[in-house]
Amino acid sequence: MKHNNHITIFTDGASKGNPGPGGWAAVILIPSENKVVELGGHEEHTTNNRMELQAGINALLHIRHLDDDVVIHTDSKYLIQGITTWVKGWIKNGWTTQGREEVQNRDLWEVLAAVMEERVEAKSDVEWKYVAGHNGIAGNERVDEIASDFADRKEVELYSGPSADYLVDLASLVPNQQMKSAKAGKKSRSGKPAYSYVSAIDKKVETHKTWAECEARVKGVAGTRYKKVFSKDEERELMAEWGK
Repeated sequence: MKHNNHITIFTDGASKGNPGPGGWAAVILIPSENKVVELGGHEEHTTNNRMELQAGINALLHIRHLDDDVVIHTDSKYLIQGITTWVKGWIKNGWTTQGREEVQNRDLWEVLAAVMEERVEAKSDVEWKYVAGHNGIAGNERVDEIASDFADRKEVELYSGPSADYLVDLASLVPNQQMKSAKAGKKSRSGKPAYSYVSAIDKKVETHKTWAECEARVKGVAGTRYKKVFSKDEERELMAEWGK
């Protein structure tokens, strides 16, 4: 790194079904602009690896006007190994593997390789660092949340503003045990049988006994909301909230 005033990025990707509905996310801290920007997006049918790639690509494209050094934190070893090691051989071999098969996700790898070449030409160093997922690291937990929400077709409010007002500590790479425990509890809860599913379209709220019934109502409809609930009381409270 040429200097300490580098751009910090966290990225993540998610796919519900792998393949299935997917989401990608990036959080970018730009010290030279005293700014934090959250990015994210949804694809209807994709894989975890493609979403990890989209996150990296979109993060780097967002800062292509800057020549600051960059540190990217990701829990995807596939992304790190691919862009730091494998891609050189792929390009040399005409985008084929050692087994003479076409590289999976070649379209996205070609874009990421080109974007990385732009950083080289701008004399901007890019360092890819692995962080363990679901381990209580604040930046990683935030991009995981954004990517998962996009994969679930939820409405996501993305932050873009002063870094001083951003509530996530992007400088900390120490696992937060409280955050880790809360995440584990949330994951455990999500695996429990549903009492029902609640959906809302233009404040018209309905309940469904199965996910198939809920999905049939919301799939392909813009601006819908839906959620799995675990008790009658939770169902009643959510219906009252969404019906306002």
